[in-house]
Amino acid sequence: MDYKKHYFDWAATSPADEDILNEAVKISLENWGNPSGSNTVGKKAKTILEEARSTAAKALGVKPDTIYFTSGGTESNQIPLLAVMSKPLKGTVLISSIEHPAVKAQAEAMKHCGWNVVEIPSNTDGIIEPEAVTSLLTNDTMIVAVMAVNNETGSIQPIYEIADAITKACEGKRRPKFHVDCVQAVGKISIDLNYKGIDSAALSSHKICGPRGIGILYMKDSIEPFLRGGGQEKGIRSGTENVLGAVAFSKCLLRYFNKDNSAQKAKTDEFIEQLSKLPGCTIVPPSRIEKKDLFSPFIVQAAFAHIPGNVMLRSLDAIGFYISTGSACSSKKNSRPVLEAMHVPSEIRETAVRFSFGQHTTPQAIDELYDAILSVTKQFNR
Repeated sequence: MDYKKHYFDWAATSPADEDILNEAVKISLENWGNPSGSNTVGKKAKTILEEARSTAAKALGVKPDTIYFTSGGTESNQIPLLAVMSKPLKGTVLISSIEHPAVKAQAEAMKHCGWNVVEIPSNTDGIIEPEAVTSLLTNDTMIVAVMAVNNETGSIQPIYEIADAITKACEGKRRPKFHVDCVQAVGKISIDLNYKGIDSAALSSHKICGPRGIGILYMKDSIEPFLRGGGQEKGIRSGTENVLGAVAFSKCLLRYFNKDNSAQKAKTDEFIEQLSKLPGCTIVPPSRIEKKDLFSPFIVQAAFAHIPGNVMLRSLDAIGFYISTGSACSSKKNSRPVLEAMHVPSEIRETAVRFSFGQHTTPQAIDELYDAILSVTKQFNR
């Protein structure tokens, strides 16, 4: 059975690019030494690792010395947050109310350590407005974290405007670091990591057809790490380097970063229009129908009246269509904090599901998904 054809949970993970993965495995098998070793086999592996770093940097349009390989998006998000804990005095951390658990849970842990953690409210469209950020800035704000694309609704955050607003508000005084979770943005929408107000960003390989267990932390300037070890990755991320993952991720970035998404946008717009005409279907947020450009074409959130999200998921799964009810990292908790932050009514939250697409989702597959949704909704609305 071809599970990939009707797979619509790309925001959770993507099927690996087999050509890239096979090539990376071959390279890794030939260069199996420890990149931190001083012998010949270690030096060969180190050369391959640095070539992967340069390839990733070229794809992202940044300098190689700003690229740090990590274990994934979660670690790439947490390193900048944890770094502020190396400061002698505790201060304030600002995070958006729609952040991924990788950021929210870490911020909660920091709160238990005495840090003042403040959530930036979202508007009902799921957007964090620059004014909402600057209104919460204080003299002791150490870091601000706002994601580029929300993993549940696909809302695109105005990260460049937020970066400018922070810089302007802090003119003449210390400026907090600005961190951006780009996990759902890379390979889906255009991203400029060189933008002057972005200090760090998190990327994850398995969201763009790479292997799991490898990520990238982009960091404009070096930081004092909170976690220490053997000193790999210039001391920012200690631990033996994942050469296979670094090679594969760098090649995926070269193939998919800032890829034109106009065809996907046209198809997603059509899909949303079809859904909006179904009796009992609500696009989340409803404003998306009119404000298409504020959302990634790779994520669609919709609710179906009287059909709990888990029921819709299982009903589609039973006929070979694979979706989710939200973030894979929070689905087991049966909570929808992002939708709560947007003040979405409880009956909508309970019936909302997420459809997410990827680089290999075909227009025909989306048409078949719509037909499957139509079939399921008819069963519950007889």
